[in-house]
Amino acid sequence: MLIIKSLLFSMQIESLQNALSKVIIGQEIILKKIFAALLTSGHILLEGVPGLAKTLMVKSIAQATDAKFSRIQFTPDLLPADVTGTLIYNQQSGGFSVRKGPIFGNFILADEINRAPAKVQSALLEAMQERQVTIGNETYQFDEPFMVLATQNPLEHEGTYPLPEAQIDRFMMKIIVDYPGETEEQRIIRSQIQEKPAALINPVITIKELLAARHEVRRITLDEKIEQYIVKLVFATRFPEKYGLNNLKSQIGYGASPRAGINLALAAKANAYMESRGFVLPEDIKAMCKPVFRHRIGLTYEAQADKISSDHIVEEILNKIQTP
Repeated sequence: MLIIKSLLFSMQIESLQNALSKVIIGQEIILKKIFAALLTSGHILLEGVPGLAKTLMVKSIAQATDAKFSRIQFTPDLLPADVTGTLIYNQQSGGFSVRKGPIFGNFILADEINRAPAKVQSALLEAMQERQVTIGNETYQFDEPFMVLATQNPLEHEGTYPLPEAQIDRFMMKIIVDYPGETEEQRIIRSQIQEKPAALINPVITIKELLAARHEVRRITLDEKIEQYIVKLVFATRFPEKYGLNNLKSQIGYGASPRAGINLALAAKANAYMESRGFVLPEDIKAMCKPVFRHRIGLTYEAQADKISSDHIVEEILNKIQTP
């Protein structure tokens, strides 16, 4: 029964990808990772230079799922109340009324999150974790689905406030959005210079169907051997010398947190679900390992000086740890 439902939703995912391909060109792999987070209630950190359609990507997904989209442009003068909402005094009634902020939506685009000061970042990240905010004396729960997709520009660092390690860990994945290829670039140019603009995306998946799919993802089988494989991958980032990776000891400042293992297992389940399988394979783990691990591994100054990335470290670990 689970496999039949998985097959039905994988067809819906294919329909979703086809719909998004009309406006998002050359980002199929990234979209699949976003779908994995969407199926497991995760949040995404997108890193890429301006002009790579990150905003359009999030807005289009919201349209395709008939969900509410909110965009928050983070700036140094932003206040926490600008994100969560505040109490407004009404002179006519002589009382206060609640004005909810843009965080009350289904898909929240936190544009250039590292441009806001720590207090605003903390307000957003707390809302992400608790899935609720308190305004005055009242606590308000968010409607599901609730997903934050935050963007960072890797080129500009002046006037920015880098996210602390403990806060960046709350993102399920960090996805690197790269430049498109030559063929995709040509298609992008062609689509943007046409006289008739691209049509709006019609909903292809309802919120009810999406929430039902999330329930099915949790039921995907994760064998004990796969669990042990995940644990070994996580521990290899913390104690690389115990796994024959002595060269990584001087490159890793700190290893992946317990959230890494949890999120990797969930992402692998979602990947198996999208492939119409009722069980997780090692290939699902490998497909999702980099986006789940890359922002959870701290690099030493020596590694940064040698221009070694966390992706390089994850690649070495995947090659070293025996696949079950």
